Amino acid sequence: MKKHKPPSLSIAVSTAAMLLAVTACGHQSQQNVEAESQEQPDKNNHAVDPGDRESQEASSPQPRLGITYDGGVAIVDGSTLETLSDFEAEGFLRINPAGDGRHMFLTEGESFRLLDAGTWAEPHGDHNHYYTADPLLTGITIDGPEPGHVVAHEGNGALFFDGSGEIHTFELAQLDAAAELDTEVAETAHPHHGVAVAFEDGSRFETLGDDQDRPGARVLSSDGDEVARNDDCPGVHGEATGPEGMIAVGCEDGALVWDGEEFTKIAAGPDYARTGNLCPAADSNIMLGDYNETTDEPMTQVALIDVEAGKINTSEIGAAYNFRSLARGPEAEALILAEDGQLHVLDPGTGKQLEAIQVIEEWTEPEEWQEPRPAIQVIDDVAYITDPAQQAIHMVDLVNMEILDSADLDFVPNELTAVDGKPVAEHSHER
Repeated sequence: MKKHKPPSLSIAVSTAAMLLAVTACGHQSQQNVEAESQEQPDKNNHAVDPGDRESQEASSPQPRLGITYDGGVAIVDGSTLETLSDFEAEGFLRINPAGDGRHMFLTEGESFRLLDAGTWAEPHGDHNHYYTADPLLTGITIDGPEPGHVVAHEGNGALFFDGSGEIHTFELAQLDAAAELDTEVAETAHPHHGVAVAFEDGSRFETLGDDQDRPGARVLSSDGDEVARNDDCPGVHGEATGPEGMIAVGCEDGALVWDGEEFTKIAAGPDYARTGNLCPAADSNIMLGDYNETTDEPMTQVALIDVEAGKINTSEIGAAYNFRSLARGPEAEALILAEDGQLHVLDPGTGKQLEAIQVIEEWTEPEEWQEPRPAIQVIDDVAYITDPAQQAIHMVDLVNMEILDSADLDFVPNELTAVDGKPVAEHSHER
């Protein structure tokens, strides 16, 4: 595959992030690390001690990508697309950024497992120093039934277990490949596929639900007392933060917004018009969401939810897409990677298509959601797009709308995430 030399990148995550965090209820250590488990074999079965890794100073933040596949997870250099490390792992794997610009959590079986991507920053007065090291899949796990969302907010991380309703929180500064991870644990009223958001004062936002339905959300005080509730958000799913800490979640008939004082339902119009995934952008009052008015037809429209005006506009893409297709650009543009193989760029205010670029060949969403399909992640003004059919990954310049680089992979890529190597302070609202 032809390679294009990439420019020098100074990259920061531009997809502003979604939150999830928790209440402070009894402190509990959920660390499963024994002394010997700090050493993990790499794919060649060589033990690695976290403290033995050498670090190198870099001139700028060094982005790294986490890509899962059937049998493992790989860490790829975000500037060169070189595969830096490849770790074996069992079962269906999911991967999420931890929120500190360095670590990721691999969802593996009944646990979240800490992965150090090996890129970070250390503040020094009015500037940062940037470093890299070899990536490491650690033995640090937080265990529980049906691990789901990983979200960070204001220096705290949270892990949500759908099977128990438990929410495990920790300080992002605690994350260390060579140290135990203690978490504080809270529980929702019933287990469900949900999320929670922790506020600075100790209060929290959490979804409502059980194994039958998910009707809405509520807000609890720092003492655990309910202060607000809204049951008018059937199928609640997908969380994002908007201006001034506003929180939005998707519903099967619109969206639900918490503005810090009260809930507001934004109706889509039709009785059924599901938005299940929201994608925010820094300093934008518009959330990009998936949108479907039927349960048996592909999605071809997106929702543009103005959380300040309380309006939902839709835009027709002209091609199908799925839940891994959405991202935001450096100017808050709405990005949709559709089944026509094009990356579509929309004006979030008007829904008008601004540009499109052919990145991969046409593709069709597989029947099972766990099966590989193209995915997109954005760091600063660069989009990373996986191509399972060709076992490849592409780097797209979102300013000039051109493919900067492409690389072949030794595996069929499935899930994709990214970290940017910037300080925790710059990830206060990290998904």
